[in-house]
Amino acid sequence: MTINHKLDVFAGLPVVDSLELDDHGRREQVAWRIDMDDFEAPIEKFEAALDRVLERCGPAGPTALIIGEWGSAYETAFPIELLVDRAARLTGLRGLFVGEMSSEQCEISWINQGDYTPLLEAFPALEHLWVRGSEELQLSPIRHTSLRELVLQTGGLPATVIRSVGACDLPNLTRLELWLGVQNYGGDARADDLAPILSGRSLPALTRLGLRNAEIADEVATAVAAAPVVARIAELDLSLGVLSDAGAESLLAGQPLTHLKSLDLHHHFMTPEMAQRVVDELPGVAVDVSERQTEERWGRYTAVSE
Repeated sequence: MTINHKLDVFAGLPVVDSLELDDHGRREQVAWRIDMDDFEAPIEKFEAALDRVLERCGPAGPTALIIGEWGSAYETAFPIELLVDRAARLTGLRGLFVGEMSSEQCEISWINQGDYTPLLEAFPALEHLWVRGSEELQLSPIRHTSLRELVLQTGGLPATVIRSVGACDLPNLTRLELWLGVQNYGGDARADDLAPILSGRSLPALTRLGLRNAEIADEVATAVAAAPVVARIAELDLSLGVLSDAGAESLLAGQPLTHLKSLDLHHHFMTPEMAQRVVDELPGVAVDVSERQTEERWGRYTAVSE
């Protein structure tokens, strides 16, 4: 599967394309999308588009930004410094999504990112951070008291990034979603790398946990089954991966999951009998076991990898 759709709502706000800028007043309470039509556009063109949005949104800037193609994303890292250098003009920024591209624009595993530590330091009021792509993605352990939502969508998430997330102090983070991906595209993590996250010590407010798109889905399910953080999770998402009967068996044999509001396992490799068993053993939980895959042709595969 590839990603071919774009968000209509982000950070609770309707998404508006920056090409729709007009002279009819400021529009702070939307999520502005900046997306270069030309995938080889010079970075100066992206910078000019960013500045046009800032000019129209007043002194505090937009409430939310979605950034698609910035120009040669397949070989040029996102220019994080352009946002950091404009922090004084972006004091109202609460939501940021960098890399919202379709597979036609750039395959997820080809999107070049960078070190997001300076960005989080420059925006202490940021509440929602989504990043797509993991090429050169970096993050150092940091304390950030405003962040409520962190989503890293990748075809292969490096273990170094996962360990850094686990070492961060994020006291108000309520949602964490990591797309672990496959080893061929940099997803070299094992369940042990998730241990600090699964302990929940640095994430006391977490209620929504997604460990998605995982080649090691069975291993993740086994770790989750004994994870202290799960006792206070309302929404657990292990979808898009290669979960089999073995992983589902471990999940059911672990700690009780009947307190969950939802358990998302869609895109899986469970047998119909096991999928039904998961549903039957968790009455009152909204369990999604749709999109069953088979190994007949391709073996087991994650939903999103390249």
